[in-house]
Amino acid sequence: MASVPRSEMATGPSKTADAGATAAGAAASGKRLQAELMQLVMAAEPGVSAFPAGDNLFEWIGTIDGSKETVFEGMKFQMRLVFPAQYPFKAPQVTFETPIFHPNVDESGNICLDILKEEWSAAYSVKTLLVSIRSLLGEPNNDSPLNAHAAGLWDNQAEYRRVCVAKYEEATGAKVA
Repeated sequence: MASVPRSEMATGPSKTADAGATAAGAAASGKRLQAELMQLVMAAEPGVSAFPAGDNLFEWIGTIDGSKETVFEGMKFQMRLVFPAQYPFKAPQVTFETPIFHPNVDESGNICLDILKEEWSAAYSVKTLLVSIRSLLGEPNNDSPLNAHAAGLWDNQAEYRRVCVAKYEEATGAKVA
């Protein structure tokens, strides 16, 4: 049997195969995102919404209303959701576009939430993700804060609300009732 020089041995999938796999993954992700968009439109969840930003199905704008009887009541927050080609097997990147004063959100809008990292599951949808983030607003994880100042104020809800409203109104120009 003739030996094949090491330089001629196959070292893995070709770049063409990689590109085909990436395109196929993106197409499957696109179908999943279209289905999730339809789910959001047909069975809207109160207090959350999301739609593609223009023609790009892999970048969405989400909106979360502050829940009643929380320090965020009367506030509306926009978020940016960027989906990888491997979605739903890889979590989207989610950031707050509207500034928010919260223990688990830093000044750049990055969110510390386990389901956006190590606890992500392909079973999650955009809807479940937005509902989870909305829930996080009223029930932060103060053991793992990105914003230590917000975490320190959390126990004094009246002062926390005062600071939230002031920061929100300054950032958005909107008045909170």
